[in-house]
Amino acid sequence: MPAVPRFSPRTLGIGAAIVTVLVWTAFIVIARASAGRSLTPFDIAFARICGASLVLVPWGAWLVARARRSDPAQGSLFGLSPVPLRATVVAGFFGGLAYALLAYSGFFYAPATHASVLMPGSLPLWTAVLAAVVLHDRLTPARVCGLALIVLGDLLVGGASLLHAFEGGQIWKGDLLFMSAAFCWACYSVAARRHGLEAVRATIAITVFAFLAYVPAYALLAGLGVAGSRLASAPLGEIAFQMLFQGVGSVVISGITFTRMIQYFGPVRSTMITALVPGLSALGAVLFLGEPLHWNLIAGLLLVTAGILFGVQRMRPAGVATAAVARG
Repeated sequence: MPAVPRFSPRTLGIGAAIVTVLVWTAFIVIARASAGRSLTPFDIAFARICGASLVLVPWGAWLVARARRSDPAQGSLFGLSPVPLRATVVAGFFGGLAYALLAYSGFFYAPATHASVLMPGSLPLWTAVLAAVVLHDRLTPARVCGLALIVLGDLLVGGASLLHAFEGGQIWKGDLLFMSAAFCWACYSVAARRHGLEAVRATIAITVFAFLAYVPAYALLAGLGVAGSRLASAPLGEIAFQMLFQGVGSVVISGITFTRMIQYFGPVRSTMITALVPGLSALGAVLFLGEPLHWNLIAGLLLVTAGILFGVQRMRPAGVATAAVARG
């Protein structure tokens, strides 16, 4: 029997970085493309949660069962979450439910080029502010300068759409939803750091919470006609694709590859690698979706990317480690 090839840590680290950046980039482009098809934001969130649950709920049950052999008090939520109940609920609400619903809703109003700037750009901004308030992190001069560049970039993109709000435009709604989604993910990141959650276990926990909290509520509201679901009339292939990409790809695979990338490159260099996402996703929106790239978007993109890169140059590793636990 031939030996299974073993890859070096460097090969695994580089491969994990490539997969992470590609999945995060594709998340923005595909989520915007999905807004023009059959499913509503609630339907896509349902597909995401169910797709991830097919892998992570059994995984969580196995981890809890193994841990309970030595400590019966381990786990929560019927033995499916390997994380204590309080941390599961807080992290699950922000990282499992609110982020997905706000992000997917935003793509129904604003283009992917806006999401490329506002979601990755707002994330380090909100995370730094929350970490300073909740965890008493020190805002270094380098980080403040980086955050200032990010704010300027966000204003160039989101400010333009807000100016057109009184003219009846809808883009500003998507921009606010994107920034709110980033805020929710920052809350999740800070909660994960505060409770000392490991990335894979945290990803399992937020998926278990989302499955138990969202799926029954969605089924009830969709059945009553309140949620405005189009799941019953959507093609099965589209539903299966959303479960596969949004659930297995964006949640499970990117969560594991991001963890592997952190292990090899460290948190600072990993954050610098993921700074490629705004530019790549904006380019993808132009190439695959035909979206225009106006001067304010280009300038905002450059400022946000520079702010991310500049802000992590001298940050302590602990300050970056939870900037994105299993995002996308």
